[in-house]
Amino acid sequence: MNIISRTICMGALLLAGINLSFASNYSPRYFLTTKYSKEDVRKAIILNQEWVAFPSYSDRAGWDSFLGDNKNTLIASGEKSLDYTWRFIKPTDYLEFERSGARLDRDKNANLSALASLLMAELAEGKGRFIDQIINGIYAFSESTSWANTAHNSLQKSHRAIQAWDDPVFDLTAGTTSNLLSWTYYFLHETLDKTDPEISRRLYHELKHRILDVFLTNNSFWWMVRDQKHKSNNWTPWCNYNALNAFMLLENDPDRLTDAVWLSMQSVDEFLNYTCEDGACEEGSSYWDRAAGSAYDYLDILNRATGGKIAIFDIPMLRSCGEYIARSYVGDGWVVNFADASAHGGGSPYLIYRFGKDVDSPIMKGYAAHLYNPQSNISSGADIYRTLAACAIQKELAAEKPVFEHPAYSWYPQTDVCYMAGGDNLYVACKGGYNAESHNHNDCGTVSFYINNTPILIDAGVGTYTRQTFSKERYTIWTMQSFYHNVPAINGIAQKDGAEFKAKNSSFDPSRMTYSTDISAAYPKEALVRKWLRSCTLKDNELTVRDNFILAKSVAPKVICFMTWGSVDISSPGAVLIEANGQKAALKYDKRKFMASVETVALPDARLSNVWGSEIYRIVLTCKDNKTKDNYVFSIRPLK
Repeated sequence: MNIISRTICMGALLLAGINLSFASNYSPRYFLTTKYSKEDVRKAIILNQEWVAFPSYSDRAGWDSFLGDNKNTLIASGEKSLDYTWRFIKPTDYLEFERSGARLDRDKNANLSALASLLMAELAEGKGRFIDQIINGIYAFSESTSWANTAHNSLQKSHRAIQAWDDPVFDLTAGTTSNLLSWTYYFLHETLDKTDPEISRRLYHELKHRILDVFLTNNSFWWMVRDQKHKSNNWTPWCNYNALNAFMLLENDPDRLTDAVWLSMQSVDEFLNYTCEDGACEEGSSYWDRAAGSAYDYLDILNRATGGKIAIFDIPMLRSCGEYIARSYVGDGWVVNFADASAHGGGSPYLIYRFGKDVDSPIMKGYAAHLYNPQSNISSGADIYRTLAACAIQKELAAEKPVFEHPAYSWYPQTDVCYMAGGDNLYVACKGGYNAESHNHNDCGTVSFYINNTPILIDAGVGTYTRQTFSKERYTIWTMQSFYHNVPAINGIAQKDGAEFKAKNSSFDPSRMTYSTDISAAYPKEALVRKWLRSCTLKDNELTVRDNFILAKSVAPKVICFMTWGSVDISSPGAVLIEANGQKAALKYDKRKFMASVETVALPDARLSNVWGSEIYRIVLTCKDNKTKDNYVFSIRPLK
């Protein structure tokens, strides 16, 4: 699924009245705007697009050298769109989100993909064969009232689905569209003028009206964080990266350009302030690409556009942000996933290598080389800068030694995430945190367990996004609830959403390979829990999970849940046998205290079934007694 379609509908959250105030991890560091002043920006910024290091359109020898073996692949990809029929995004597609919550974005994404492939093919070939279809694409976007995602027009003043022509919405999709169209204008406007000067004039007008002027004058979009009231997430660096691309490729008025770059620096600083000092991505590893990854892209453009005079790549936190994606990789395409993130991924090796090179991270560069496949498509789709930047470093990446092995542990104390690696290729991921993180699931205290790179105890992830996903009804969806994570239900009560519902007193002891956290505060008062200390220890080729608790009163059976996939056998009391993807494990529990049952959770949603198959399983260990104080021990180890 296109990442734009997977990204948070924050406009719906705002309209639903969800609390978006800064959480406790916000720290006012302001790396960019305390190191550099607006006057520094004015002096450093390179005008007239002289910062661009890629060949001009007419430099055929330059493109042949720059693209190398990618040339024919890019041309072949563009040829597939020579007869593409440009899709009209109907008003009813937008209305459908308002009516039913469905997000009908495929036609918009198809148009973006077609235009990107046509542009790269024309740059590669240079014979004008793709120009007419590029012109059709330019007008397909120019004649479209909205460039925004169908779920995001609610960010306009009317908060309705139909876009007002004079109130453009600058969201992720509009930003991505502007990125693609700005590079189209930069490379081809002189060629387009030979056909008809009105083409590039119209294109420039649309980019100025929808992006440049909006960015400078409309402070209403939450991702800008210009009002100090809203928290940040991947939208902030991603939208600012797209804005910076547009300004640096289109704007040559020194005052407007300085104002825009300075505003973007202030905004990206807010993202860096919100990001924990430990560098972890609280949205989950599959959002790293457009959280830390887009922050890097932004800083990369800023560095190039100022001739290296404005750069913060030496900040240790930035390297930690980059290395998080390598440390979150389990293997064989599996990654640690929390919140709305998917369990499949790994990241683009080109982006990871570029990032790792600039922050001087051997971990990232070796990991990128491990992921690199010379047969894979170098294109980053509509993100033309990423595609061009990938071409620029491909030879370096190909020459890098592939190195990937799990560190013994990775401890992120501010984000409250801990990874541990053990013998027999075991891997464990533990999470504390709080229940108002970006893309939050109520999952304080959850644990994931892997054998030979295969998930055994899992986090299901999230289904296809709808209006419900980012509304007051979010926590009616089963994937968001703690009942369907690897945590207890206390007195029949699940964890509650909100910043006040959190893990506390979390710690990690590397000498014992033990992570522990008190999750009692993640539950509402109805749970009647005074303490629930959960610890996870990886030792002797076995994961041990201990729950030490004190309740004010026991009014309903205590239940410990574990989610898994594959096949489950509970026929022998005291042990649950799990087999997933050829890996076998035994989950041991005290049969004197617990009775085991298994619930099947069907996965009709393709976003989930594409990862796990048609169903997953909820292992339910129900306590037989009503004690208010006890200590439970569960262990899981591989079976040969």
